[in-house]
Amino acid sequence: MKNKKQPQDKKRQTRVKLTLFEMTLFAMFGAMMFISKIVMEFLPNVHLLGMFTMLLTVVYRKKALIPIYIYVLLNGIFAGFNMWWVPYLYIWTVLWAVTMLLPKKMSKTAKMIVYPIVCALHGLCFGLLYAPAQVLMFSFSFEQAVAWVIAGLPWDFIHAVTNLVLGLLIHPLSVLLNNLNKKIGKL
Repeated sequence: MKNKKQPQDKKRQTRVKLTLFEMTLFAMFGAMMFISKIVMEFLPNVHLLGMFTMLLTVVYRKKALIPIYIYVLLNGIFAGFNMWWVPYLYIWTVLWAVTMLLPKKMSKTAKMIVYPIVCALHGLCFGLLYAPAQVLMFSFSFEQAVAWVIAGLPWDFIHAVTNLVLGLLIHPLSVLLNNLNKKIGKL
């Protein structure tokens, strides 16, 4: 009997516990991600989403998925749960996962180089990451999928350049957010 209860106890221990502060903060960040996208829509492929995704992952690790998926849900609610939305279910998770794999302990200089480059690479690969959904939903052949990705490369290049520039904010904002979390934790 004890052996059967132990795995359940371990499952209970791995649950993510959220404080009221974190629930509020994550809701705010999810909304900020959504609003920032809406505000910047007049600039094609220019947005703060990659920066926010990496920032939240650097600071909150696994819990960063909460504001990311609040953003994804808000996007679907306000713009419609249509075919374009399906890749959003995994595209931001890819950036989250890559950020999770980065070493936690890097020098400030390394962070100021690595974070923007990872953010830029996600922007550059956006069309490639989007392609599997296009292939499945529209029955693209391999050649059609390649043509679709190539046709989108100019937009992905814009995405990469702006993500590189906005990625420079990740480290300074993570320092600020960590300091704010420490101060609030002392209250």
